[in-house]
Amino acid sequence: MSGSIGRLSTEGSVLLLCDMQEKFRPNIFQFTNIVSNAARLLQASRVLGIPPIVTEQYPRGLGPTVPELGAGDLPAYDKTKFTMLTEEVKEELRALGSPKQAILCGIETQACIACTTFDLLESGVEVHIVADAVSSRSQTDRLFALSRLRQSGAFLTTTEAVLLQLVQDAKHPCFKEIQKLLVHPSPDTGLLAFFSSL
Repeated sequence: MSGSIGRLSTEGSVLLLCDMQEKFRPNIFQFTNIVSNAARLLQASRVLGIPPIVTEQYPRGLGPTVPELGAGDLPAYDKTKFTMLTEEVKEELRALGSPKQAILCGIETQACIACTTFDLLESGVEVHIVADAVSSRSQTDRLFALSRLRQSGAFLTTTEAVLLQLVQDAKHPCFKEIQKLLVHPSPDTGLLAFFSSL
């Protein structure tokens, strides 16, 4: 995807929701806000017709996806790998027509988000990491991983930026529904330290 400016489109996009599970709740930096932002993206994907894919890392040990994500009606793909791209998920992506853009959120940034990003980039998929919808146990790991993934060619964005870029125009037929998701600005998830270092 060299030379791409990273303009998001509802056509050919997929929303990837990585491992937002119960056992991570007490340990992940800004967990509640990360899940809240991811939940808004999932709501928007339903409005705009963007297919979502959910994974769970070793759910027998780490528990199910948290209910507040709002993904209870979706199948969750079990995995032990750090990448989301298991054989089952690859099969699902092929069934969706091999999307060319992935909107990625979840945990942990330096592990599953990073490995998923590398695999997607290597397969020619443009990756948009929603910085205020990904996190780690350590803020240091989170911020250095975001910097590393940016170096590799992923686009860093925010929840609100994704929502607005997907509709493009206040005349979009779904704009009013998306606007409802923007009534409250996204909470501060501690990203200002990252941008002061750029």
